[in-house]
Amino acid sequence: MQIYLPIAEVSVNAFLLLGLGGAVGLLSGMFGVGGGFLITPLLFFIGIPPAVAVATATNQIVASSVSAVIAHLRRRTVDLRMGGVLLAGGLVGAGLGVLAVRWLTQAGQTELVMKLCYVAFLGLIGALMFAESLRAHRRASRPGVAPKRRQHMMVHRLPLKMKFRTSGLYISAIPPVGVGVLVGVMAAVMGVGGGFIMVPAMIYLLGMPTKVVVGTSLFQIIFVTAFTSVMHAVTNQTVDMALAVLLIIGGVIGAQYGARLGARLKAEQLRILLALLVLAVCGKLALDLFLPPEELYSIAVAGRG
Repeated sequence: MQIYLPIAEVSVNAFLLLGLGGAVGLLSGMFGVGGGFLITPLLFFIGIPPAVAVATATNQIVASSVSAVIAHLRRRTVDLRMGGVLLAGGLVGAGLGVLAVRWLTQAGQTELVMKLCYVAFLGLIGALMFAESLRAHRRASRPGVAPKRRQHMMVHRLPLKMKFRTSGLYISAIPPVGVGVLVGVMAAVMGVGGGFIMVPAMIYLLGMPTKVVVGTSLFQIIFVTAFTSVMHAVTNQTVDMALAVLLIIGGVIGAQYGARLGARLKAEQLRILLALLVLAVCGKLALDLFLPPEELYSIAVAGRG
């Protein structure tokens, strides 16, 4: 069933959009990521303009994240205090990112910059996550060998320390705020919840236990992406509600099943699967960006203004 998307100015199969939303919702519940790193490139692939894809994808991320967070709250695996600190930085970063998108749109460089950002960030994070996940899996497979825990990292020496009881941490608030700012900028510029950055940062930089990371990441993602969506709608007018509704319906359903499936997998397995998924999306974007198009030349008639 084809539907016309007024803001995107394209016709798309409604069932395809529902399926995309459901798949991303499944990932959101499993890995604690908003799923924007996947849904936004997929929208690129089916012909949605980058500015519209980025702004509209944040709506679906909000819906699937809310659905997944409810499941995690029932299991008490959300550190609300840590989520609040991350959120403070995220809102600042999102505001800066929306202004950056407006400037890029005016300069006519939105598509190129967004795709380059995806290739760079996904490639770096995916490679680091995959390497660390393999090491963690090897350690877990060796019975009787306990992994060494870092007791004195940089986050323990910084000022403005706070106690996070759910995570069992007493660390400076500065690194969580910094992570939040970075994720907020990425949410606005790349249309992502930032979970693929936040999850490894919370585990390896902040030292949070994996069982709490997923729910806490999703909690912060909800508010940052909701704020980003409103800012894009008001500032850039690039939110297509028809597209958003179809993605949201699929995302809410998929997130519930994802949370259940994620609870059955080991932490090391989840990390490896997420790393492989990030690298796969990066590879597809890189091919589309660097391989020459089928039609090297096009003829366009310029209008007189």
